Amino acid sequence: MKNRNTHRATIVIVVAMFVVSAVTTAAQSGGDAIPTSRGDVVILPLDHATFIMGWDGKTIYVDPVGGTGRFADLPTPDLILVTDIHGDHMNAETLTAISTAQTTIVAPAAVAEQLPASLMGRTVSLANGQTGMFSEIGVEAIPAYNLTEDRLRFHDKGRGNGYVVTVGGTRIYIAGDTEDVPEMRALRNIDVAFVPMNLPYTMTEEQAASGVNAFNPGIVYPYHFQGSDLEKFKMLVEADGDTEVRVRDWYALR
Repeated sequence: MKNRNTHRATIVIVVAMFVVSAVTTAAQSGGDAIPTSRGDVVILPLDHATFIMGWDGKTIYVDPVGGTGRFADLPTPDLILVTDIHGDHMNAETLTAISTAQTTIVAPAAVAEQLPASLMGRTVSLANGQTGMFSEIGVEAIPAYNLTEDRLRFHDKGRGNGYVVTVGGTRIYIAGDTEDVPEMRALRNIDVAFVPMNLPYTMTEEQAASGVNAFNPGIVYPYHFQGSDLEKFKMLVEADGDTEVRVRDWYALR
């Protein structure tokens, strides 16, 4: 319990720091600072598929779940990205509690349909391939789905979204629940990528590495990886490309 509380306190401090633009100190304390043309974007893992990005005084939440307590001391999000309907990506009660009238929620239609009426006015539905601009943050919805026959029941094509987020000219790909689909492999000019691997829901380490090496991002963060062999993934990526693999602790709060 002490370690969990200490880690949570660190998260609160780090997020507060990047909201007031002290990104260098934030990076030293646990968040990763990545340069853009308009200051650093700071990336802070929270849990599994949930993380926070801070850029230019704005706060972006990705797939916030886990109840309100996890976010009670954290900054209010300006933008929330939700990738899919499953409980490790979408929780209506959490979204209701952490968002305000000034928050924009971006989600696929399958998610938007499950949200309460109170969130409808702040939710923008993006289908695969659609784009939007939110407070100078560009968002493109990328298809996220299963290809392997025995996994097709988990993620239908067209239901879930990955996202390419553009901040200050830096392109960040958040894959969501997906295998190494053609739309992923065709991506270009990606500076930072978040790629999942876990069975049976997404893909193997080999698939994830193959997908990464196809679109060759500058940096890749394995996430949504519970039970996967990250050393194998890292070895496979580095053996066939020049992408930097950044392994971080996505499960410290458990």
